[in-house]
Amino acid sequence: MNLSTDDPIKENHAYWMRQAIEQAKQAANQNEIPIGAVLVDLESGELLSEGYNQPISSSDPTAHAEIVVLRQASNRRKNYRLAATALYVTVEPCTMCVGALMHARISLLVFGAREPKAGVVVSQKQLLEESFYNHRLNYLEGIMAEECGALLTDFFEKKRNRN
Repeated sequence: MNLSTDDPIKENHAYWMRQAIEQAKQAANQNEIPIGAVLVDLESGELLSEGYNQPISSSDPTAHAEIVVLRQASNRRKNYRLAATALYVTVEPCTMCVGALMHARISLLVFGAREPKAGVVVSQKQLLEESFYNHRLNYLEGIMAEECGALLTDFFEKKRNRN
C-alpha cells in the first residue's frame, strides 16, 4: 500500500534518506552504481544497518544495497525477520530486492527515485500489490527523488564521458 508523503514524520524520512544518499555516494566512489540504503528500527528510531551497491567489488550479483543492509541487520539481530523496521533506499527496488524485503518482513519501504527499467514497486510491476505474498509491505515513494535520481544521472554521464 502506498502511503501519503504528507505524514507527520516526513522530516524523519528526509533525514534517513540523506543517510542512504551518503551510502550511495560511497558506492559511486568505488565505481559501483550509486544506490544506498539504511534500515531503521521503527520502535526505537535506531539505525540498524547501512550499505550500498557492491556487486562488482564483492563479485556478488546479489550485493545490492538492500540485500547488504538486510544481511547486516539480520546478523545483528540474529534473526532473518526484521519486523518493525523501515528500509530507506535511494532507488526503487528490483525483483530480487522486493522478494528479500518480503521474506525479511520489513514494515515500511521508503524510496527516492523510480527505476523505470527494473523497478517493481511502481514502475514495471507493482509486486507489493500482489495477493500471493503472505506479508504486506507499505511503501512511500519520492522522498528526495530529485537528489536520488541525480546521483544516477551524474554517475552514468561521467562514465559515458570517460569512454
